[in-house]
Amino acid sequence: MNVRYRIELSQAEREELTAMLGSGKCAARKLKRAQILLAADGGRRDEEIARTVSVSLSTAYRTKRRFVEGNLERALSEEPRPGAERKLMGKEEALLVATACAKPPAGRKRWTLTLLANAMVKLTDHDSLSGETGRRRLAENDLKPWRRDMWCIPHVDGEYIARLEDVLDLYAERPDPARPLVCFDETPVQLIGEVRQPVSAKPGQRERYDYEYRRNGTVNLFVISDPHRGWRNLKATERRAAVDYAQCMRELVDIHYPEAACIRVVQDNLSIHTAGALYQAFAPAEARRILRRLEFHCTPNHASWLNMVECEISVLQRQCLGRRADDPKKLRNEIAAWQRQRNKAQDRIKWMFTTDKARAKLRRAYPAVVKPLGRRRHRATSNKSQGRCHPRRSSLDRRASHGTPPPRHSPSVSFANSAKPPAPFLKSTGCVAT
Repeated sequence: MNVRYRIELSQAEREELTAMLGSGKCAARKLKRAQILLAADGGRRDEEIARTVSVSLSTAYRTKRRFVEGNLERALSEEPRPGAERKLMGKEEALLVATACAKPPAGRKRWTLTLLANAMVKLTDHDSLSGETGRRRLAENDLKPWRRDMWCIPHVDGEYIARLEDVLDLYAERPDPARPLVCFDETPVQLIGEVRQPVSAKPGQRERYDYEYRRNGTVNLFVISDPHRGWRNLKATERRAAVDYAQCMRELVDIHYPEAACIRVVQDNLSIHTAGALYQAFAPAEARRILRRLEFHCTPNHASWLNMVECEISVLQRQCLGRRADDPKKLRNEIAAWQRQRNKAQDRIKWMFTTDKARAKLRRAYPAVVKPLGRRRHRATSNKSQGRCHPRRSSLDRRASHGTPPPRHSPSVSFANSAKPPAPFLKSTGCVAT
Protein backbone atom coordinates (compact mmCIF):
# COMPACT_ATOMS: atom_id res chain seq x y z
CA MET A 1 0.00 0.00 0.00
CA ASN A 2 2.89 2.39 -0.83
CA VAL A 3 0.90 3.89 -3.74
CA ARG A 4 -1.37 6.71 -2.70
CA TYR A 5 -4.63 7.20 -4.59
CA ARG A 6 -6.19 10.64 -4.68
CA ILE A 7 -9.98 10.79 -4.87
CA GLU A 8 -11.68 13.65 -6.71
CA LEU A 9 -15.42 13.24 -7.14
CA SER A 10 -17.52 15.18 -9.58
CA GLN A 11 -20.63 17.03 -8.46
CA ALA A 12 -22.87 14.35 -9.98
CA GLU A 13 -20.96 11.58 -8.20
CA ARG A 14 -21.22 13.38 -4.87
CA GLU A 15 -24.96 13.81 -5.29
CA GLU A 16 -25.36 10.14 -6.24
CA LEU A 17 -23.42 8.93 -3.19
CA THR A 18 -25.25 11.33 -0.87
CA ALA A 19 -28.63 10.17 -2.16
CA MET A 20 -27.57 6.55 -1.73
CA LEU A 21 -26.65 7.14 1.91
CA GLY A 22 -29.85 9.05 2.51
CA SER A 23 -32.09 6.30 1.17
CA GLY A 24 -30.46 3.47 3.12
CA LYS A 25 -31.90 0.88 0.72
CA CYS A 26 -28.59 -0.51 -0.53
CA ALA A 27 -26.45 -3.25 0.95
CA ALA A 28 -24.38 -2.38 4.01
CA ARG A 29 -21.08 -3.00 2.22
CA LYS A 30 -22.06 -0.69 -0.62
CA LEU A 31 -23.03 2.06 1.84
CA LYS A 32 -19.66 1.78 3.61
CA ARG A 33 -17.81 2.10 0.30
CA ALA A 34 -19.83 5.23 -0.45
CA GLN A 35 -18.81 6.67 2.94
CA ILE A 36 -15.17 5.84 2.19
CA LEU A 37 -15.26 7.67 -1.14
CA LEU A 38 -16.95 10.75 0.33
CA ALA A 39 -14.46 10.87 3.20
CA ALA A 40 -11.50 10.45 0.82
CA ASP A 41 -12.89 13.21 -1.40
CA GLY A 42 -12.76 15.48 1.65
CA GLY A 43 -9.01 14.90 2.02
CA ARG A 44 -9.00 12.53 4.97
CA ARG A 45 -6.24 9.96 5.39
CA ASP A 46 -6.82 6.20 5.15
CA GLU A 47 -6.28 5.64 8.89
CA GLU A 48 -8.89 8.24 9.78
CA ILE A 49 -11.34 6.86 7.21
CA ALA A 50 -10.95 3.30 8.49
CA ARG A 51 -11.52 4.43 12.07
CA THR A 52 -14.56 6.59 11.20
CA VAL A 53 -16.35 4.11 8.90
CA SER A 54 -15.38 1.08 11.06
CA VAL A 55 -13.59 -0.83 8.30
CA SER A 56 -10.10 -2.18 7.93
CA LEU A 57 -7.29 -0.15 6.41
CA SER A 58 -7.05 -2.52 3.45
CA THR A 59 -10.76 -2.08 2.69
CA ALA A 60 -10.39 1.69 2.46
CA TYR A 61 -7.29 1.28 0.27
CA ARG A 62 -8.94 -1.18 -2.15
CA THR A 63 -12.03 1.01 -2.52
CA LYS A 64 -9.92 4.02 -3.49
CA ARG A 65 -7.82 1.93 -5.89
CA ARG A 66 -10.86 0.52 -7.72
CA PHE A 67 -12.26 4.05 -8.13
CA VAL A 68 -9.03 5.44 -9.58
CA GLU A 69 -8.35 2.45 -11.85
CA GLY A 70 -11.97 2.06 -12.87
CA ASN A 71 -15.02 4.13 -12.11
CA LEU A 72 -17.64 4.74 -9.44
CA GLU A 73 -19.63 1.60 -10.26
CA ARG A 74 -16.55 -0.59 -9.93
CA ALA A 75 -15.63 0.99 -6.60
CA LEU A 76 -19.08 0.40 -5.13
CA SER A 77 -19.51 -3.19 -6.35
CA GLU A 78 -17.52 -6.28 -5.47
CA GLU A 79 -15.15 -8.02 -7.82
CA PRO A 80 -16.12 -11.55 -8.85
CA ARG A 81 -14.62 -14.19 -6.63
CA PRO A 82 -13.45 -17.43 -8.29
CA GLY A 83 -14.05 -19.53 -5.20
CA ALA A 84 -12.75 -23.01 -4.55
CA GLU A 85 -12.70 -25.69 -7.22
CA ARG A 86 -15.92 -27.67 -7.45
CA LYS A 87 -15.72 -31.18 -6.09
CA LEU A 88 -17.60 -34.24 -7.36
CA MET A 89 -18.13 -33.39 -11.00
CA GLY A 90 -19.23 -35.59 -13.87
CA LYS A 91 -18.66 -39.27 -13.15
CA GLU A 92 -17.99 -38.64 -9.47
CA GLU A 93 -21.34 -36.87 -9.07
CA ALA A 94 -23.08 -39.72 -10.90
CA LEU A 95 -21.34 -42.17 -8.57
CA LEU A 96 -22.61 -40.22 -5.54
CA VAL A 97 -26.19 -40.31 -6.85
CA ALA A 98 -25.95 -44.04 -7.59
CA THR A 99 -24.56 -44.72 -4.12
CA ALA A 100 -27.31 -42.69 -2.44
CA CYS A 101 -29.98 -44.62 -4.38
CA ALA A 102 -28.48 -48.00 -3.47
CA LYS A 103 -29.06 -49.93 -0.26
CA PRO A 104 -27.34 -48.53 2.84
CA PRO A 105 -24.41 -50.44 4.34
CA ALA A 106 -24.92 -53.29 6.76
CA GLY A 107 -26.02 -52.15 10.18
CA ARG A 108 -27.57 -48.90 8.93
CA LYS A 109 -31.20 -48.39 7.98
CA ARG A 110 -30.54 -45.35 5.77
CA TRP A 111 -27.81 -43.24 4.24
CA THR A 112 -26.61 -40.14 6.06
CA LEU A 113 -24.46 -37.33 4.71
CA THR A 114 -21.50 -38.52 6.78
CA LEU A 115 -21.83 -42.09 5.48
CA LEU A 116 -22.03 -40.86 1.90
CA ALA A 117 -18.99 -38.60 2.35
CA ASN A 118 -16.94 -41.47 3.79
CA ALA A 119 -18.07 -43.78 1.00
CA MET A 120 -17.05 -41.26 -1.67
CA VAL A 121 -13.60 -40.88 -0.10
CA LYS A 122 -13.12 -44.64 -0.52
CA LEU A 123 -14.47 -44.68 -4.08
CA THR A 124 -12.66 -41.58 -5.40
CA ASP A 125 -9.24 -39.93 -5.14
CA HIS A 126 -10.40 -37.21 -2.74
CA ASP A 127 -8.64 -37.13 0.61
CA SER A 128 -11.69 -35.73 2.39
CA LEU A 129 -15.22 -34.61 1.63
CA SER A 130 -17.66 -32.74 3.81
CA GLY A 131 -21.26 -33.71 4.27
CA GLU A 132 -22.30 -30.31 2.95
CA THR A 133 -20.60 -31.05 -0.38
CA GLY A 134 -22.61 -34.23 -0.71
CA ARG A 135 -25.81 -32.46 0.31
CA ARG A 136 -25.38 -29.79 -2.36
CA ARG A 137 -24.71 -32.32 -5.12
CA LEU A 138 -27.74 -34.37 -4.04
CA ALA A 139 -29.93 -31.26 -3.82
CA GLU A 140 -29.04 -30.41 -7.41
CA ASN A 141 -30.44 -33.83 -8.37
CA ASP A 142 -33.53 -33.42 -6.15
CA LEU A 143 -32.49 -36.33 -3.95
CA LYS A 144 -32.75 -36.76 -0.17
CA PRO A 145 -31.84 -40.38 0.65
CA TRP A 146 -32.56 -39.94 4.35
CA ARG A 147 -36.26 -39.38 3.61
CA ARG A 148 -38.81 -41.82 2.29
CA ASP A 149 -42.57 -41.94 1.79
CA MET A 150 -44.91 -44.75 2.73
CA TRP A 151 -47.67 -45.02 0.16
CA CYS A 152 -49.67 -47.66 -1.62
CA ILE A 153 -47.93 -49.02 -4.71
CA PRO A 154 -50.60 -51.07 -6.50
CA HIS A 155 -50.35 -52.86 -9.82
CA VAL A 156 -52.66 -50.82 -12.01
CA ASP A 157 -54.18 -52.87 -14.82
CA GLY A 158 -57.55 -53.29 -16.50
CA GLU A 159 -59.05 -55.05 -13.47
CA TYR A 160 -57.91 -52.23 -11.19
CA ILE A 161 -59.39 -49.56 -13.47
CA ALA A 162 -62.68 -51.43 -13.90
CA ARG A 163 -63.25 -51.78 -10.15
CA LEU A 164 -62.16 -48.21 -9.52
CA GLU A 165 -64.65 -46.74 -11.98
CA ASP A 166 -67.39 -49.07 -10.75
CA VAL A 167 -67.06 -47.69 -7.21
CA LEU A 168 -66.73 -44.07 -8.38
CA ASP A 169 -69.86 -44.39 -10.51
CA LEU A 170 -71.79 -45.53 -7.44
CA TYR A 171 -70.63 -42.48 -5.50
CA ALA A 172 -71.70 -40.18 -8.34
CA GLU A 173 -75.26 -41.55 -8.56
CA ARG A 174 -78.16 -39.77 -6.93
CA PRO A 175 -79.56 -41.26 -3.72
CA ASP A 176 -82.20 -43.93 -4.31
CA PRO A 177 -84.15 -45.10 -1.22
CA ALA A 178 -85.05 -48.34 -3.00
CA ARG A 179 -81.37 -49.07 -3.74
CA PRO A 180 -79.34 -47.49 -0.92
CA LEU A 181 -75.55 -47.36 -0.97
CA VAL A 182 -73.55 -48.36 2.12
CA CYS A 183 -69.81 -48.65 2.73
CA PHE A 184 -68.60 -51.46 4.97
CA ASP A 185 -65.30 -52.10 6.72
CA GLU A 186 -63.82 -53.13 10.05
CA THR A 187 -61.03 -51.95 12.34
CA PRO A 188 -59.38 -53.44 15.46
CA VAL A 189 -59.30 -51.54 18.76
CA GLN A 190 -57.03 -52.27 21.72
CA LEU A 191 -58.45 -52.33 25.23
CA ILE A 192 -55.94 -50.36 27.28
CA GLY A 193 -56.20 -49.77 31.01
CA GLU A 194 -54.46 -47.31 33.29
CA VAL A 195 -51.83 -48.49 35.76
CA ARG A 196 -51.80 -45.12 37.51
CA GLN A 197 -54.68 -42.68 37.53
CA PRO A 198 -54.19 -39.64 35.28
CA VAL A 199 -53.96 -36.16 36.79
CA SER A 200 -56.65 -33.79 35.54
CA ALA A 201 -55.76 -30.51 33.90
CA LYS A 202 -55.90 -27.24 35.80
CA PRO A 203 -54.95 -23.64 35.06
CA GLY A 204 -51.29 -23.55 34.14
CA GLN A 205 -50.95 -27.33 33.89
CA ARG A 206 -51.97 -29.76 31.19
CA GLU A 207 -53.50 -33.17 31.81
CA ARG A 208 -50.94 -35.77 32.78
CA TYR A 209 -51.02 -39.52 32.30
CA ASP A 210 -48.44 -42.23 32.82
CA TYR A 211 -46.72 -43.89 29.87
CA GLU A 212 -47.22 -47.32 31.44
CA TYR A 213 -50.49 -49.08 30.58
CA ARG A 214 -52.21 -52.44 30.88
CA ARG A 215 -53.34 -54.25 27.71
CA ASN A 216 -56.65 -56.08 28.11
CA GLY A 217 -57.04 -57.62 24.66
CA THR A 218 -58.65 -56.33 21.49
CA VAL A 219 -62.12 -55.72 20.09
CA ASN A 220 -63.20 -55.68 16.46
CA LEU A 221 -65.43 -52.89 15.15
CA PHE A 222 -67.67 -53.41 12.13
CA VAL A 223 -68.45 -49.99 10.63
CA ILE A 224 -71.35 -49.32 8.24
CA SER A 225 -71.69 -45.89 6.65
CA ASP A 226 -74.40 -44.48 4.38
CA PRO A 227 -72.70 -41.52 2.66
CA HIS A 228 -75.89 -40.22 1.06
CA ARG A 229 -77.91 -39.63 4.22
CA GLY A 230 -75.11 -39.10 6.76
CA TRP A 231 -75.81 -42.23 8.78
CA ARG A 232 -73.43 -44.74 10.33
CA ASN A 233 -73.64 -47.81 12.57
CA LEU A 234 -70.89 -49.47 14.59
CA LYS A 235 -70.90 -52.94 16.09
CA ALA A 236 -68.23 -54.24 18.49
CA THR A 237 -67.45 -57.98 18.39
CA GLU A 238 -64.90 -60.15 20.11
CA ARG A 239 -63.52 -61.46 16.83
CA ARG A 240 -63.56 -60.85 13.11
CA ALA A 241 -64.79 -64.06 11.53
CA ALA A 242 -67.01 -65.02 8.61
CA VAL A 243 -69.91 -65.69 10.99
CA ASP A 244 -69.66 -62.18 12.45
CA TYR A 245 -69.60 -60.70 8.96
CA ALA A 246 -72.70 -62.71 8.02
CA GLN A 247 -74.54 -61.43 11.09
CA CYS A 248 -73.77 -57.83 10.05
CA MET A 249 -75.16 -58.49 6.57
CA ARG A 250 -78.38 -59.93 8.00
CA GLU A 251 -78.81 -56.94 10.31
CA LEU A 252 -78.21 -54.67 7.34
CA VAL A 253 -81.04 -56.35 5.42
CA ASP A 254 -83.58 -56.99 8.19
CA ILE A 255 -82.99 -54.11 10.65
CA HIS A 256 -81.32 -51.14 8.98
CA TYR A 257 -82.90 -51.35 5.50
CA PRO A 258 -85.98 -53.59 5.71
CA GLU A 259 -87.83 -51.74 2.92
CA ALA A 260 -84.98 -51.57 0.41
CA ALA A 261 -85.23 -53.71 -2.70
CA CYS A 262 -81.45 -53.92 -3.19
CA ILE A 263 -78.63 -52.77 -0.92
CA ARG A 264 -75.38 -51.95 -2.68
CA VAL A 265 -72.39 -52.65 -0.43
CA VAL A 266 -68.93 -51.23 -1.12
CA GLN A 267 -66.21 -53.23 0.64
CA ASP A 268 -62.61 -54.31 0.26
CA ASN A 269 -61.23 -57.74 -0.65
CA LEU A 270 -60.89 -59.24 2.83
CA SER A 271 -61.15 -63.03 2.86
CA ILE A 272 -64.42 -63.00 4.84
CA HIS A 273 -66.09 -60.48 2.52
CA THR A 274 -67.70 -63.12 0.33
CA ALA A 275 -71.15 -64.53 -0.29
CA GLY A 276 -69.91 -67.86 1.02
CA ALA A 277 -69.62 -66.40 4.52
CA LEU A 278 -73.43 -66.33 4.75
CA TYR A 279 -73.65 -70.01 3.84
CA GLN A 280 -71.21 -70.75 6.67
CA ALA A 281 -73.43 -68.96 9.18
CA PHE A 282 -77.00 -69.69 8.03
CA ALA A 283 -79.06 -72.32 6.32
CA PRO A 284 -78.99 -72.21 2.49
CA ALA A 285 -82.51 -70.78 2.24
CA GLU A 286 -81.74 -68.00 4.74
CA ALA A 287 -78.40 -67.20 3.10
CA ARG A 288 -80.03 -66.98 -0.33
CA ARG A 289 -82.80 -64.75 1.03
CA ILE A 290 -80.24 -62.28 2.35
CA LEU A 291 -78.06 -62.37 -0.75
CA ARG A 292 -80.99 -61.64 -3.06
CA ARG A 293 -81.16 -58.17 -1.54
CA LEU A 294 -77.41 -57.49 -1.52
CA GLU A 295 -75.16 -56.30 -4.32
CA PHE A 296 -71.44 -56.33 -3.53
CA HIS A 297 -68.99 -53.90 -5.15
CA CYS A 298 -65.35 -54.58 -4.27
CA THR A 299 -62.60 -51.97 -4.34
CA PRO A 300 -59.43 -52.77 -6.31
CA ASN A 301 -56.71 -54.77 -4.61
CA HIS A 302 -54.53 -52.60 -2.39
CA ALA A 303 -56.91 -49.66 -2.83
CA SER A 304 -59.15 -49.67 0.22
CA TRP A 305 -58.77 -45.87 0.28
CA LEU A 306 -61.58 -45.83 -2.29
CA ASN A 307 -63.97 -46.94 0.43
CA MET A 308 -65.65 -43.90 2.00
CA VAL A 309 -65.96 -45.68 5.32
CA GLU A 310 -62.19 -45.28 5.73
CA CYS A 311 -62.83 -41.55 6.23
CA GLU A 312 -65.46 -42.37 8.84
CA ILE A 313 -63.04 -44.65 10.70
CA SER A 314 -60.41 -41.91 10.65
CA VAL A 315 -62.85 -39.47 12.27
CA LEU A 316 -63.78 -42.13 14.83
CA GLN A 317 -60.15 -42.66 15.82
CA ARG A 318 -59.48 -38.95 16.19
CA GLN A 319 -62.63 -38.00 18.06
CA CYS A 320 -63.50 -41.05 20.13
CA LEU A 321 -60.78 -43.69 20.33
CA GLY A 322 -58.03 -41.38 21.55
CA ARG A 323 -58.82 -42.12 25.19
CA ARG A 324 -57.89 -45.36 26.92
CA ALA A 325 -60.70 -47.86 27.51
CA ASP A 326 -59.97 -51.06 29.43
CA ASP A 327 -63.41 -52.67 29.26
CA PRO A 328 -65.53 -53.71 26.22
CA LYS A 329 -68.66 -52.29 27.86
CA LYS A 330 -67.01 -48.92 28.40
CA LEU A 331 -65.80 -48.91 24.81
CA ARG A 332 -69.30 -49.71 23.51
CA ASN A 333 -70.76 -46.83 25.54
CA GLU A 334 -68.19 -44.40 24.16
CA ILE A 335 -68.81 -45.55 20.59
CA ALA A 336 -72.60 -45.38 21.01
CA ALA A 337 -72.39 -41.79 22.27
CA TRP A 338 -70.18 -40.80 19.33
CA GLN A 339 -72.53 -42.55 16.90
CA ARG A 340 -75.61 -40.74 18.24
CA GLN A 341 -73.93 -37.35 17.93
CA ARG A 342 -72.76 -37.97 14.36
CA ASN A 343 -76.11 -39.35 13.21
CA LYS A 344 -78.01 -36.48 14.81
CA ALA A 345 -75.82 -33.95 13.01
CA GLN A 346 -75.99 -36.03 9.79
CA ASP A 347 -72.33 -35.40 9.12
CA ARG A 348 -71.46 -36.37 5.57
CA ILE A 349 -68.24 -37.06 3.71
CA LYS A 350 -67.36 -34.64 0.93
CA TRP A 351 -66.00 -37.02 -1.70
CA MET A 352 -64.14 -35.15 -4.47
CA PHE A 353 -62.38 -37.96 -6.39
CA THR A 354 -64.45 -38.59 -9.52
CA THR A 355 -64.12 -40.75 -12.61
CA ASP A 356 -62.87 -37.79 -14.66
CA LYS A 357 -60.14 -37.07 -12.12
CA ALA A 358 -59.19 -40.75 -12.02
CA ARG A 359 -58.81 -40.82 -15.80
CA ALA A 360 -56.64 -37.72 -15.65
CA LYS A 361 -54.38 -38.99 -12.86
CA LEU A 362 -54.19 -42.62 -14.05
CA ARG A 363 -54.26 -41.92 -17.77
CA ARG A 364 -51.19 -44.10 -18.38
CA ALA A 365 -53.02 -47.14 -17.07
CA TYR A 366 -56.00 -46.73 -19.37
CA PRO A 367 -56.06 -48.55 -22.73
CA ALA A 368 -55.51 -46.53 -25.87
CA VAL A 369 -58.51 -46.55 -28.21
CA VAL A 370 -57.52 -46.68 -31.89
CA LYS A 371 -59.97 -44.94 -34.21
CA PRO A 372 -61.14 -47.02 -37.19
CA LEU A 373 -60.62 -46.05 -40.77
CA GLY A 374 -63.44 -43.89 -42.12
CA ARG A 375 -66.05 -45.31 -44.48
CA ARG A 376 -66.01 -44.31 -48.08
CA ARG A 377 -68.91 -42.10 -48.93
CA HIS A 378 -71.32 -43.30 -51.64
CA ARG A 379 -71.48 -40.76 -54.44
CA ALA A 380 -74.63 -40.70 -56.52
CA THR A 381 -74.25 -40.74 -60.33
CA SER A 382 -77.00 -39.58 -62.63
CA ASN A 383 -78.37 -41.78 -65.37
CA LYS A 384 -79.23 -39.20 -67.98
CA SER A 385 -80.81 -41.73 -70.29
CA GLN A 386 -83.34 -42.81 -67.68
CA GLY A 387 -83.53 -39.47 -65.88
CA ARG A 388 -82.82 -40.86 -62.40
CA CYS A 389 -79.93 -41.10 -59.93
CA HIS A 390 -78.54 -44.20 -58.31
CA PRO A 391 -75.55 -44.74 -55.94
CA ARG A 392 -72.28 -45.95 -57.37
CA ARG A 393 -71.42 -49.50 -56.34
CA SER A 394 -68.71 -49.56 -53.72
CA SER A 395 -66.10 -52.21 -52.97
CA LEU A 396 -68.34 -53.53 -50.18
CA ASP A 397 -71.18 -54.10 -52.64
CA ARG A 398 -68.86 -55.86 -55.05
CA ARG A 399 -67.63 -58.14 -52.26
CA ALA A 400 -71.20 -58.93 -51.29
CA SER A 401 -72.08 -59.80 -54.90
CA HIS A 402 -69.21 -62.28 -55.02
CA GLY A 403 -70.20 -63.89 -51.73
CA THR A 404 -67.45 -62.25 -49.63
CA PRO A 405 -68.75 -60.82 -46.35
CA PRO A 406 -67.88 -57.16 -45.86
CA PRO A 407 -65.42 -56.38 -43.05
CA ARG A 408 -66.69 -55.02 -39.79
CA HIS A 409 -65.92 -51.43 -39.01
CA SER A 410 -65.67 -51.27 -35.23
CA PRO A 411 -63.17 -49.52 -33.00
CA SER A 412 -60.27 -51.70 -32.00
CA VAL A 413 -58.78 -51.43 -28.53
CA SER A 414 -55.09 -52.01 -27.88
CA PHE A 415 -53.70 -52.77 -24.45
CA ALA A 416 -50.12 -51.91 -23.65
CA ASN A 417 -49.36 -54.81 -21.30
CA SER A 418 -51.60 -57.62 -22.49
CA ALA A 419 -52.16 -59.52 -25.69
CA LYS A 420 -55.94 -59.54 -25.34
CA PRO A 421 -58.43 -57.30 -23.53
CA PRO A 422 -58.93 -58.26 -19.88
CA ALA A 423 -62.25 -59.66 -18.80
CA PRO A 424 -63.33 -56.59 -16.76
CA PHE A 425 -63.18 -54.52 -19.97
CA LEU A 426 -65.73 -56.79 -21.63
CA LYS A 427 -68.23 -57.07 -18.82
CA SER A 428 -69.31 -54.99 -15.87
CA THR A 429 -67.45 -55.23 -12.61
CA GLY A 430 -68.52 -55.70 -9.02
CA CYS A 431 -68.92 -58.79 -6.90
CA VAL A 432 -72.66 -59.22 -7.38
CA ALA A 433 -74.37 -61.92 -5.37
CA THR A 434 -77.87 -62.92 -6.48
